[in-house]
Amino acid sequence: MPGPYDPQNVFARILRGEIPNKTVAETAHTLVFHDIRPHAPQHVLAIPKGAYVDLADFAANASAEEIVDFHRTVAQVIADLGLSGPEGYRAITNAGLHGMQEVPHYHLHILGGRVLGRLVDPA
Repeated sequence: MPGPYDPQNVFARILRGEIPNKTVAETAHTLVFHDIRPHAPQHVLAIPKGAYVDLADFAANASAEEIVDFHRTVAQVIADLGLSGPEGYRAITNAGLHGMQEVPHYHLHILGGRVLGRLVDPA
């Protein structure tokens, strides 16, 4: 179970307009913006506007409208960035301590534009 939502996390502050971002797409329920430390030629973050800690929280507690809006916005951004072709992309979300989640607000990394290598090293 995730910890409580922290309304002072960096993404909550971005959503409130306290921290600027380079917006890629915005809808009623979703914001997509460029990562400030990109790990690929294309690296954007998609976040729901609701206060969800991680994917499990979002999937269990978001409204159907929020879930559909989020995923359709992500699909449109992938197409708009030219990542839906045969070269593809990677979508990553981290959760909790073991998942190395840095910001306790659900976010989906979308990376592409080069070969990204293995997702994790075999243990």
